[in-house]
Amino acid sequence: MPRLTAALLSHLLVAAAAAAQTPATLDSIDRYVRTEVTRYRIPGLSLAVLRGDSVVLARGYGYANVEHRVPATDSTVYQSGSVGKQFTAAAIVMLAEQGRLSLDDSIARFLPDGPATWRGITIRHLLTHTSGIADYTDSTLDTRRDYTEAELVRLAAKQTGAFYGDFLKDHVFRPLGMRTTRIISEADIIPNRAAGYHLVNDTLKNQDWVSPSLNTTADGALYFTVRDLAHWAIGLNHWKIPSRAGLEASWTPVRLNSGGTYPYGFGWQATQQRGYRRIGHGGAWQGFRTAIQRYPDFDLTVIVLDNLEQSLPEAMAVTIAGILEPRLTPPHMLRRAPSEVQPPQPIDRLLQDIAAGVETTHLTPGLKAFISDPLRESVGRRLKGAQGWTFVGCDPVEGRGISRLGTQVVQMCYARGLGAAPNSLVTVLYGADWRAAGFDFYSY
Repeated sequence: MPRLTAALLSHLLVAAAAAAQTPATLDSIDRYVRTEVTRYRIPGLSLAVLRGDSVVLARGYGYANVEHRVPATDSTVYQSGSVGKQFTAAAIVMLAEQGRLSLDDSIARFLPDGPATWRGITIRHLLTHTSGIADYTDSTLDTRRDYTEAELVRLAAKQTGAFYGDFLKDHVFRPLGMRTTRIISEADIIPNRAAGYHLVNDTLKNQDWVSPSLNTTADGALYFTVRDLAHWAIGLNHWKIPSRAGLEASWTPVRLNSGGTYPYGFGWQATQQRGYRRIGHGGAWQGFRTAIQRYPDFDLTVIVLDNLEQSLPEAMAVTIAGILEPRLTPPHMLRRAPSEVQPPQPIDRLLQDIAAGVETTHLTPGLKAFISDPLRESVGRRLKGAQGWTFVGCDPVEGRGISRLGTQVVQMCYARGLGAAPNSLVTVLYGADWRAAGFDFYSY
């Protein structure tokens, strides 16, 4: 009986959500997107929204290529940025399911020329961004240098096998009908390819040049359209690739050495929006910005791709989800507090203490141990970029199974940081004793 009850409630939830999908709602999304395209001076943007397996909205706005005045459509091809990581993760999980590797293998098995410290790093660590290896774009590689294959091999301590792009084509793209998705190539003729742009001193410029050899790496060097990502979303709905077990593992928050969890899986962020599950990722590379956000509780997927470095497609995706489903209305769009509850310490004061490294009793042990100097500096930049912070409200989420860094979360509270665009929204997650267990920022 409990299983039947849960199934009926789930069906009613999805049915009610679908009923809210009226022409007026879709018009509201269209108006919102047009406003954001103008606000951020986005040259071109493509959008797709799915309810289950049905594409209820797919269209383009502005220009895929400004110089040639080529309109953006749902067939425009964009660079993936880090949204491509979920495809690399799917390939790795498939190889693990085939017994060709284990997620708990040391990377030294495949990269024996690496430093001794790599012996304690596993493939799982790489997938969940918990390896401790620095971001190569920070200093390791010169993105304007065209490295030879041998140099890249030495830099990554890599033993080459099959090219990952060929594996994805054969095992992911082709089976799902993703006809245009492929590895980036500056040389090939690619129909409907968008140009990437960025703003320099308020003037639109072409994207920075990156050497071709660095535009084929597995961290996000893909081309795709919103239509192809819709095929990907439908495949995920049916647990096709890599498998149900593989996807559930990919969408499970990583367990840290401390025993607590953090909301990142295998190439996917596994977090919440107003207390409901949100599984997604954003990407940014070479004048392109991308986002895919999935809401399993509402059978909803939102995909936003555009060609401006300074745009905010993730904020657009979460706002579009809120237009379709009011329970997902993102905190920065709330007109009134969802409850009368307030944390005992103002959120901006909590952030100030974190940024300054002040010893405080308002943090859980897990969060205290997690905060690093770079994270403090990041919080400090957010504080400096806002002229003031306004409390938005709190959502009670006790019983929803939300955990952060070893603490069960019972309240999610929000504050807006207003100033020069973009503005900031911070979500602070609290345990039952009102100590902060974690916090997340997004720009809007």
